Amino acid sequence: MKLFLAVAALALWVGDAVAQSDHTVSLSGSLIDSATTQPIPFATVAVRDAARLIAGITTDSAGTFRLPTLPLGRYTLSLSSVGYRTKNHPVTLTADEPIVQLGAIVLRSESRTLGEVTVTAQKALIEEKGDKLIYNAEKDISNAGGSAADVLRKVPSLSLDLDGNIQMRGNSNIRVLINGKPSAMMARNLADALKQMPADNIKSIEVITSPGAKYDAEGAAGVINIITKKALQGFNGSVMASVGTFNRSTNTKLALKTKKLGVSLSANGYQFRNIREAHTLRTTLLNGQPLNYLYQDSNADNTGTGGYGEFSLDYDPDSTSRINFSANAWGGSYPNNSSVINRLTDPAGTTLQYFRNDIRFRNPYGNSQFDLGYTKTFRKPAGVTSEKEFTLLTQFSRMPDNYFYDTDRYTINEVEQLSYRQRSTNYSRNKEYTLQADYTHPFLVRMRRDTAQMKLEVGVKAIRRDIGSEYRVEQSLDGQQPFVADPSQSNDFDYNQQIYAGYTALRVETRQKWNLNLGARFERTEISGNFLTTQTALATQYQNLIPSVTISKGIKSHTLKASYTQRIQRPQLWFLNPWVNASDPRNLQTGNPYLNPELNHAVELGHSVSTKSGLSINSAFYWRMTNNAIEFIRTVDEAGVSLSKPENIAQRSAYGLNVNLSGQANKNWTLNGGTDLRYVDLNSPGLNQRNSGLVGNFNVSSTYKLPHNYTLQANGNANTGWISLQGRSTSFYWYGFALKRDLMAKKASLTLGVNNPFNRGVSQTNSQSAPTFTSDTRFFFLTRSVRLAFEWRFGQMSAGGKQSRKVQNDDAGGR
Repeated sequence: MKLFLAVAALALWVGDAVAQSDHTVSLSGSLIDSATTQPIPFATVAVRDAARLIAGITTDSAGTFRLPTLPLGRYTLSLSSVGYRTKNHPVTLTADEPIVQLGAIVLRSESRTLGEVTVTAQKALIEEKGDKLIYNAEKDISNAGGSAADVLRKVPSLSLDLDGNIQMRGNSNIRVLINGKPSAMMARNLADALKQMPADNIKSIEVITSPGAKYDAEGAAGVINIITKKALQGFNGSVMASVGTFNRSTNTKLALKTKKLGVSLSANGYQFRNIREAHTLRTTLLNGQPLNYLYQDSNADNTGTGGYGEFSLDYDPDSTSRINFSANAWGGSYPNNSSVINRLTDPAGTTLQYFRNDIRFRNPYGNSQFDLGYTKTFRKPAGVTSEKEFTLLTQFSRMPDNYFYDTDRYTINEVEQLSYRQRSTNYSRNKEYTLQADYTHPFLVRMRRDTAQMKLEVGVKAIRRDIGSEYRVEQSLDGQQPFVADPSQSNDFDYNQQIYAGYTALRVETRQKWNLNLGARFERTEISGNFLTTQTALATQYQNLIPSVTISKGIKSHTLKASYTQRIQRPQLWFLNPWVNASDPRNLQTGNPYLNPELNHAVELGHSVSTKSGLSINSAFYWRMTNNAIEFIRTVDEAGVSLSKPENIAQRSAYGLNVNLSGQANKNWTLNGGTDLRYVDLNSPGLNQRNSGLVGNFNVSSTYKLPHNYTLQANGNANTGWISLQGRSTSFYWYGFALKRDLMAKKASLTLGVNNPFNRGVSQTNSQSAPTFTSDTRFFFLTRSVRLAFEWRFGQMSAGGKQSRKVQNDDAGGR
């Protein structure tokens, strides 16, 4: 190997000398995995003639290579990497074509049969890619037939409570992208959206804890990018159907990709079921003394139905240009019906109120989104491995998001009697327009003892969001008379948000494994709002300069990393909407249109190592501090009625350690596990409240390949519970098993999965306290479930073409 490197270095020196002549050719390309289409970094590229080695180089971290000064002639390009079959590719270099771009070259994983033993290189379930952590969901067979919430529950650094609410390292203000672009579906109510997205569509999950300047500043905790399965060159498709006690879905994908044109279609339908119970005891306080007690018992059993479809079209007029268009639509209905028994007593035990409240809550939702983009690449500068690139991207999305409820109140005496009825309509909408331009300029800097590949990135962006909500409440005070409008609970609300942004970033990568990402992003936000019915207006504007820096150094198999960035979190429609949800008359919920954005500071120190045996360990110490932190605050009046509303508290901080391990015990058995432990401190001097403590989550996964194309997998997750300003919740755990059988020469598969088979459900208690109340609520979620999924894949597939660029409002810039 040393001899080869010495010869390769000599060949490159000779190539530099020959560059002074006109009779040289620049040869470039990239290497990708045939199964995953992921780049193959640090592979060996050698140019040989019939007698000797002419030149040699290794691919960079993006899998690309460039040999700038090769003499004319006929050669064989020898491409090799550990775990892949060596490929010999003939090339002819002539003076008529001074620049030869080979594009993407496919390498197949090494698979050799020794008697009855097959050794195959496999992609790890968890991968560390410097600025992000990747969970390869398609490699996890237990995901078949589940939802996106089931998938994210297993991702390191993330934690989900029993109702699907997600946090990244203890912070719930997360920006979620689909294939690098924003989704209004995910912005409306993340917990609900994750339940409605089938896991079978997900290829991988990227967790970006320290986003750079090219990403929009939105998302205080970081960015989650959900990568869906995509087709490659040729004609291919798949059909999948799953049935189960809690999840049912069917989906299909079709794709046709030629040299210049690519067309793809996908559609799916799904159902999900949610069964839960809750028992609450709340004490209303006045000057620290009990004023009344509220006992609530509720149960719910709901099934949501929906669908999703997408059409995309890519056209390459020439080898340096691409025009891409895509349109997608979500739609469905998510009921949240329940029956609640309410009993209010005084401290002596005398019943003040005793009634049953039947709630019929409907959330018909929809979202349509259109993307149109143009990408132009230019000739590579001498010696660099990536191209100059200009992109112009546009996006429009429209999301009607409506909420309707009807409540019937039955007074409980000797007999139940209908005593009050209420119905509410809330028509809300969110239209979003985005225009974005980006330019990337790579260049090479030669130093005395090193060579640096540099990339300058600049861009501008504008976003306009038009938000509105029209809400009405009607009531029948005795339950018998006709409904009458209640003007005090009705209004029309308009809200407009405009964001103007510009960024510049410099990325540096040296041969001595130094990497530097340095950038700054400036964003100006202008907000105006108006309560049309009461003619009450609001307006504000603010500027943010967001710096970011990440530096890393590779030392043999180790990588050390340090990063600092700021993030902001603008309040979303879900937080701003002033509509009052009074479907439960003892527990009201509303938004707050006067919220200010959060500002988050993030510092991270990381270390990763990969051993020759395949063990990978990634660890990070981190610190997060958030000013103007948004928390839902509950107040209880003297009648025992609570109101939950998002408010800006003073500060939220977290100090944590995140560790993830993955590896293969042997050729058939893989193990993965991780933990995230953090100390959380929330402080609000204005509310005279503070809460802190140690929390964390743990996950483990194991996969074993059995004979006759069977694969067995087990996974588990434990969570210590969450801490909020006013309370905390108890711990809970989750586990599951899956068995997969490959059929029809691995063109089809059948997967059986079970969750929590030895427990009917999972319980969790949430305790809260404030000067006006104390409360304990015990939730029970039915989680024991089973599902069976069948998938059939057809057609031919090969790698080819370029990646289409699309808008990312994380608020994230296109990469």
